Amino acid sequence: MDVQLAERPRPRHGLSTDRSALDKLEERLGQLHTRQRLGIEDEREARMFWRSNDFFHPEKWYLSATIIRTALMATGLYWRARKNAEDIKIQHHDIHSPDLPASFEGFTILHLSDLHADLNDGAMCRLIELLPTISYDICVLTGDYRAKTFGSYRAALDGLARVCAQLVGPVYGVLGNHDTIRMVPALEELGVLMLLNEATTVERGGEHIHLVGIDDAHYYRVDNIEKAASAVPAAGFSILLSHTPEIYRQAAHAGFNLLLSGHTHGGQICLPGAIPVTLDSVLPRRMGSGAWTYHGMTGYTSVGVGSCVLPVRLNCPPEITLHRLLRGRCPPQYGRSRSRKA
Repeated sequence: MDVQLAERPRPRHGLSTDRSALDKLEERLGQLHTRQRLGIEDEREARMFWRSNDFFHPEKWYLSATIIRTALMATGLYWRARKNAEDIKIQHHDIHSPDLPASFEGFTILHLSDLHADLNDGAMCRLIELLPTISYDICVLTGDYRAKTFGSYRAALDGLARVCAQLVGPVYGVLGNHDTIRMVPALEELGVLMLLNEATTVERGGEHIHLVGIDDAHYYRVDNIEKAASAVPAAGFSILLSHTPEIYRQAAHAGFNLLLSGHTHGGQICLPGAIPVTLDSVLPRRMGSGAWTYHGMTGYTSVGVGSCVLPVRLNCPPEITLHRLLRGRCPPQYGRSRSRKA
């Protein structure tokens, strides 16, 4: 029986969405999912725009930018941290699996995460310079395209348009906790196939791998791995795209070979030795950045291209990652990625 909803969610605070676009989202994702996602977004907007006296609400801690800036200025680290935020590294990560189809030997995935494209124009310009210099087969984007978690997303889309113009081949993406589902039609117009609890296949030489993407599991908690992976064959090589690595247990026990994620920024401001002050995630710290394994599943948590709150980084440079798929079992030293300065 179809569920009939008495009222469709209405966008607020000027974040209008074309009715036909909403209709298409409801048809694609279901009315319940669309209503849930938009309802939570509207509540967040209401907290930010209507309850200005609620200073201690967690969302108000964007005001911490002043505190962070002042502390970095006082220690003489501010301008170094600003420069670091534009010094994007290229990480090379080899992924070994005996389940990989032979045709995908050497298949390379460009992984971009946490662009926050409207916060640091310098980082976006550097990214645009780097992209034409690297080779890959597909690109995946693991969420957080705008800087704030509320308000306008026009500037973020403008920044993404510049980045997408430099991408070649198929591009796939998922939403993060900073993103609104209202961005999906525009993202797909830019050439990004968004996977919202959905799956697709990538074909090469008559063989396939399966790419699965889930909606945000960190704040919105509208992820549905069971639905997303329902069409993936049990013996198929499968990759899960998730903004947050916090769903590592569910992903591993669902049989995924690889989990690609971001969200943590690797801490963004770290102590010497790349020790994060906080990861804003509930997971073991070893999973907070770079390569890791769990119950036979390979995972990789990108520290991201952009920055959050302020365009600053310490002991945690931004990155883009090239994942190369290889057949066979991983060597004993597996677990570290190779990097070079861009």
